[in-house]
Amino acid sequence: MVEARIDFDAVDGSVLASLNIPEQPPGFRILTEQAASPGYGFSIIDTSGSRRAEWSKREVSGPQTLYFKAQFIPDPDAGPEIPAREPKTPRTFWEEPEATAVQEILSQAEARSSTPESMTRELIRLMQPDSRTQNTTLLVSEENYLDLLVDMLNHSGIAARTADGLRLEDARRRQQLMPYLQIYNGKRWLTFNPKTAEQGVPEDLLLWRQGAASLLDVVGGENSEVSFSMLRQTVPALQLATMESAANGLGFLSFYELPIEEQSMFRMLLLLPLGALMVAFMRIVIGIRTSGTFMPVLIAVAFVQTTLVPGLIAFLSVVSIGLLMRGYLSSLNLLLVSRISALIILVIFITAGLSIIGYQMGFNTGMTVTFFPMVIIAWTIERMSILWEEEGAHEVMVQGAGSLFVAICAYLLMSAPLAGHLTFNFPELHLVILGLILLMGQYTGYKLSELRRFTPMKAYD
Repeated sequence: MVEARIDFDAVDGSVLASLNIPEQPPGFRILTEQAASPGYGFSIIDTSGSRRAEWSKREVSGPQTLYFKAQFIPDPDAGPEIPAREPKTPRTFWEEPEATAVQEILSQAEARSSTPESMTRELIRLMQPDSRTQNTTLLVSEENYLDLLVDMLNHSGIAARTADGLRLEDARRRQQLMPYLQIYNGKRWLTFNPKTAEQGVPEDLLLWRQGAASLLDVVGGENSEVSFSMLRQTVPALQLATMESAANGLGFLSFYELPIEEQSMFRMLLLLPLGALMVAFMRIVIGIRTSGTFMPVLIAVAFVQTTLVPGLIAFLSVVSIGLLMRGYLSSLNLLLVSRISALIILVIFITAGLSIIGYQMGFNTGMTVTFFPMVIIAWTIERMSILWEEEGAHEVMVQGAGSLFVAICAYLLMSAPLAGHLTFNFPELHLVILGLILLMGQYTGYKLSELRRFTPMKAYD
């Protein structure tokens, strides 16, 4: 499921917004298309080989948001239609000295090639920064690179155009399109990466725009932008659930009716009951002591974002440095509220420092330290510090190790693909989780960890 989000500011009048949408992207089949735009008229216009989604409204003012969602099914046999007639190759007029530079570069590429495909690859290689000469330095800049390639190929008699592709990654939000180059080899359009000269469309690339003049046009608005979100779905199960919900009139209650950004948020929120179930089981039945009641659940959520090993390293680093700084705050004899407030600020500085250090060392996971809940970490440091003063280091180690163990168990349960699939597609299963938690709440017997503690009583009997 790919969702295009259009944001713009209306200028007190009528609005006409037009978005280019895929017609037949290579490697995919379009399953469904729908728009979410309350109060707007919507239609899909198909003209001259270009499909556009159009929204219109008479009186509009202020910030506006429009949505267009489409479902795509991977299909290796799906491909664009063969053009009915050969596309034109417009010639570009260059003034000197650019004209001479273009002619020399094209001559070099033609001398090293024999087909339109090889000509394109050679031209891209000649335009790369590591192989540029005086001619390419004169012509190429970051802003005009792709347009210059298209103009030069058209000038040489090879029909060329630009295309925009979208990298498909599960649960990605606010993504931008990536530019690509397409040429016509006499039979069909071929796609090239303009940076690497790699030919073909990767499996995880969806060509959203092919040959259209523009991606987005907004008449009657300003500051317009478009971004894309995507979500991997199980198509057969989704179709069945949609038909069943539509039959009983409850289709509007489905999570799939929400924008994709909100769907991604609920995918994470609906995993929290599994973490709560794990904490209840570990504390009530097993008897593991933790620092705070549900702090392990929040740590497990952070582990889901950061993955386990980087998350453990980041958590231990933040807590260790925080305990050292908490020792200094104790010497200032501050009131509790001031001490906690100061500790929150210090925790923010610690996480920011770890993120910067991780980024400078080349670890992208360093940036994900910020997923840890700052207030909970500050309270954890405060509780551990007080526990250290009252009970000693041994009790701190016991509760800290218990918290980490429960958090790891919750992470393993929450990160399972089957768990995410069931909790999101069948939210009624959370009633089963609620029942299990209520059932454990009635348990008053021995905890498993207490069996060893009361073993001498059994020997005495």
